[in-house]
Amino acid sequence: MCGITGAAWTDPQLAVSAEALRRMTDCISHRGPDDAGYLHRELENRNPYPAVPGVALGHRRLSIIDLAGGKQPLSNEDETVWTIFNGEIYNFGALRGRLEGGGHAFRTHSDTETIVHLYEDEGPDCFRHFNGMFAIAIWDLRERRLVLGRDRLGQKPLYYYHHAGRIVFGSELKTLLALPDVPREIDPTAIDEYLTYQYVPHPNTILKGIKKLAPGELAVFSDAGLHVERYWKPDFTHEDRRSPPLQDAELRELFDDAVRLRLQADVPLGAFLSGGVDSSLVVSSMQRQSDRPVKTFSIGFPQKEYDETSFARQVAQHLGTEHHEFQVTPSALEILPKLIWHYDEPMADSSAIPTWYVSQQTRAEVTVALSGDGGDELFAGYRRYRAVGLGAMIDHLGPLKRVLGAKLWQKLPSSGRQKSRLRQAKRFAEAIAMAPERRYLDWVSIFNETRRGQLYTDEFVAQLSDSDPFDFLKAAWRRSGKRDAITCASLADLTTYLPCDLNCKVDIASMAHGLECRQPFLDYRLVEYAAALPIGRKYQRGRGKQILRKVFGDRLPVQIWDRPKMGFGVPLDYWFRHELKELLIDSLLSEKALRRGLFREETVRELLDEHMSGQFDHSARLWALLVLELWQREWIDA
Repeated sequence: MCGITGAAWTDPQLAVSAEALRRMTDCISHRGPDDAGYLHRELENRNPYPAVPGVALGHRRLSIIDLAGGKQPLSNEDETVWTIFNGEIYNFGALRGRLEGGGHAFRTHSDTETIVHLYEDEGPDCFRHFNGMFAIAIWDLRERRLVLGRDRLGQKPLYYYHHAGRIVFGSELKTLLALPDVPREIDPTAIDEYLTYQYVPHPNTILKGIKKLAPGELAVFSDAGLHVERYWKPDFTHEDRRSPPLQDAELRELFDDAVRLRLQADVPLGAFLSGGVDSSLVVSSMQRQSDRPVKTFSIGFPQKEYDETSFARQVAQHLGTEHHEFQVTPSALEILPKLIWHYDEPMADSSAIPTWYVSQQTRAEVTVALSGDGGDELFAGYRRYRAVGLGAMIDHLGPLKRVLGAKLWQKLPSSGRQKSRLRQAKRFAEAIAMAPERRYLDWVSIFNETRRGQLYTDEFVAQLSDSDPFDFLKAAWRRSGKRDAITCASLADLTTYLPCDLNCKVDIASMAHGLECRQPFLDYRLVEYAAALPIGRKYQRGRGKQILRKVFGDRLPVQIWDRPKMGFGVPLDYWFRHELKELLIDSLLSEKALRRGLFREETVRELLDEHMSGQFDHSARLWALLVLELWQREWIDA
């Protein structure tokens, strides 16, 4: 796990100096506190042959495997291929054996060298063979090109800015902004997307011209310009029709092997343990494959509704782990500036706060931690899928659904609590007449289309493009073809919410503390297997993860399987009425904020008044607006 940055250029006027490369690399020193490495070569004119582009590669290293020999940038024997990368190639041992059999000689024991030699054999097709989490840059001197690649599920981020004869890239947006000629112009369409999803969907970023390489994509920069293509194209329309015993056996084998591969490390290793099904299953598999107690870590908060430590403790005792439990009283005023700097693109998921604290505490004991991320998307675990299933049933009523939905919505009273059953029922009724994918977006949005229309000023609306934020979710939903609605929703979450929100949140929070986080559920073999499962194997009688319970039921206490699902959150609604009240009001209603011309003052005041009076819980919306305003002050106004 590391941080990478760099550039390649064919125009000498756009050269990135060695000094600038060091500035870019220093921006992400937190991602790799153990070492730094650089490659810098100016553009070479070789008349009458085409010029060799200039290249700059910077690397910050968090040493995990081959502590002594894995220094980057790393090259092949004749230094015609160089690479830097962030992440881990879990199947590097098997790949190494194949490459050595083909005549390649290895100088190190690191997974990095596998990238170099496989690229020599396969070119950009090498990414198809990697099982891992990664953002990779490869400099190919012979072909005069820079090749970038990102892992299939977007566990590792990769930003880039391509303009004329240069490309600049980095693990975090701030590396690109270290160059003064990279523009910092906010994209209004990205703000519209951010307030819809609580993140800016790939390939866009909050800034015009700067892009994110999408999960499962590679990019090639050469004399011909920039070419981007997708190398991972799973068929989500396919459904596995094998017998349940065969499916169960494959799940057991795939899951335990995914965990096994992620236990490779030359540094202390442990696991996050929330006491939920997914993290508990990961720890169970770890403990079954270990000859010593696994180190597990959980975090607790004073507010009971946000504290899962009793469940984590129960699992730890059942499995016999070496459990570490931390009680934290989060200080929003203290942590907000840190979050705004590290999350250098606005991200409004407030669970970044507990993720930050558990990463900080865990890093004091280990360098690598496994987590249960991905289980809900793969095995239909989110509670909102109940609404999706119910909506699908009502859809079969045809034209009657519009009438029933309208009548139900009119009869339901209002509720101020965002997550109350009454409020959820009313939101369901309001959206029931919509198409399934549009309805789903309405349910998961922070600001749905109606609320965004009420929020935006006419001046801001005039700046928006004709694109619709809905297009991002719609494209993901429709990749599942004519499969059932819960499958469409969960696999859409797998390719939207998971990489853009959850993986981003975990990557930034963990790497801010020099901690590597590995996610066995996101092994692409397990993902492809789970995506093909019929919904009846995952979801029955309003409950998901049924196949996990059938296959792994004896690994966990029965109480863990039956416990209600809790969110990993913080008491935002309370904070905004107390310790964050002054900051919130002063920020959102300041002259500076109103002068930006984005949002109607009267709508912002209404949100604040309704929240402060207890009339309605607008905490998620207010958090999104606060994060955006503070982000602009940190990264745009400075």
